[in-house]
Amino acid sequence: MGNVRTDQIKRTAKELMRRFPEKFSNDFEANKHLVAVLTQGTTNHIRNQIAGYIARSLSGQTSETTEEEEAEQAEAAVGEES
Repeated sequence: MGNVRTDQIKRTAKELMRRFPEKFSNDFEANKHLVAVLTQGTTNHIRNQIAGYIARSLSGQTSETTEEEEAEQAEAAVGEES
C-alpha cells in the first residue's frame, strides 16, 4: 500500500520546497534536520513525515529528469546515424 499523507503535511512540504528549493535534497536525514530548523511547534512525527515527503518527491523528480535526458540522448543518437 502507498503512504497516506495528510493535506497539512503535503501543504507544508510544498511550501518549504517552494521557499527553499536549493536547501533540500533526497537525503531524509539532512531534510529532517532542516525541517526541524525551519518549522516551529511541530512534533517529531510530523517533522519526519514532512522530511520524508520532501525526500521522496525530490527523488522522484531526479529520476524523471534522468529519464527525459536519456530519451533526448537516444533521439540525438538516432538523428546522428541517419
